[in-house]
Amino acid sequence: MRMIRAAAAVTVLSALAAVTGCGGGTTDGGGSNDSPKTLTYWASNQGPSVEADKKILTAELKKFEKQTGIKVKLEVIPWSDLLNRILAATTSGQGPDVLNIGNTWSASLQATGALLPWDQKNFDAIGGRDRFVDSAVASAGAEGKDPAAVPLYSLAYALYYNKKMFSEAGISQPPATWDQLVADGKKISKDGKWALGAEGGNLANNIHQVFVLGKQHGADFFDSAGKPTFTSDGAVAAVKQYVDFMAKDKIVAPGNAEYAQNQSLQDFARGKTAMVLWQAAASTFAAQGMKPADWGVAPVPVPAGAPGTGKNTNSMVAGINMAVFKNTKNIDGAKEFVKFMTSDAEQKLLNKTYGSIPPVKAAQEDPAFAAPELKVLRDTLAKSAAPLPQVPTESQFETTVGTAVKELWADAAAGIPVTTESVKEKLTKAQQQMQQ
Repeated sequence: MRMIRAAAAVTVLSALAAVTGCGGGTTDGGGSNDSPKTLTYWASNQGPSVEADKKILTAELKKFEKQTGIKVKLEVIPWSDLLNRILAATTSGQGPDVLNIGNTWSASLQATGALLPWDQKNFDAIGGRDRFVDSAVASAGAEGKDPAAVPLYSLAYALYYNKKMFSEAGISQPPATWDQLVADGKKISKDGKWALGAEGGNLANNIHQVFVLGKQHGADFFDSAGKPTFTSDGAVAAVKQYVDFMAKDKIVAPGNAEYAQNQSLQDFARGKTAMVLWQAAASTFAAQGMKPADWGVAPVPVPAGAPGTGKNTNSMVAGINMAVFKNTKNIDGAKEFVKFMTSDAEQKLLNKTYGSIPPVKAAQEDPAFAAPELKVLRDTLAKSAAPLPQVPTESQFETTVGTAVKELWADAAAGIPVTTESVKEKLTKAQQQMQQ
């Protein structure tokens, strides 16, 4: 998860445009293309903790070292810090050889020119572009350009629900529509328990949720030319609907306005919250002491009918990509590492571990990815997910609109009315910041 200050992100991204081509990578003792002895790798925090990720990945990196003789220096970076770290590395030229990026950042980082383009030659070096699911590759950079990264983990949103809390409220099945969710939520939200968890202080999560609701209201937040349309009727309605779960419907606890570090998952695991919209939450629930039988998973609700395209889109195409700094001294070793991490065997192992979906087609055939939770994620990615806008200003979109939604959550928590006019005022300010 990511949370950065809008003004800082805009300033840094502007600077990036002026220093395109800056790179990173190991400097001392890291070898070269002739002898790539060492690589540095920034991994995103995928599991229940940074320490858990270190343990998981270290075993795989030792396997890679044994196969190739290349030692990988690992740093696992929390989502709240990752984008800022990447931007700083890009401007300074001091960074890793290989790194994970959120797929929604691909076009923004691609525009800097700092990342290795994955043209046919580079894709051939890791087994070919056709090994990967098309939608995953489409979320690795702007349309019409060579991708700036390679898909590593594919994710989608699902509705997780606490079976015991549903049973206690007399609810027999998860809601399929938002009207049903609100109605069920009002039955649950009493005696210190709440229906739905949210992360109001998490800018990226705010964007993911309002983007999907925007699609359901017929809004994209950007027009075909890539210009922001944050104040359209559909965009305003989407943001208001999301914040109204607290402000009007009273099914989200006021304290969730400040959540930004997976606290909603902790509340879910402790029986304080009955539902949460999340990507691949199974490993976190297990770390919190929940058993698989304690919770269920269903598609994210839609306005009416069944999930699909258009107004029944119910997730953004989520995922993690793997990128290489273009100016690394270990370009061949870096590509060898990407090849290893996207191999069929590693894709099966890592995606099983993290509860995500392999973007590599052959790995998806493993029976493990037909489990109930992962089947919902697979079906969502295949049938009812849409990619966030692949525009160079996407990172600024996350910070400006994400911050606007955060401020509206704060208003709701404080009892300040959230009206169509107040939502439009916040989004107007966000759009003006984008246009400066």
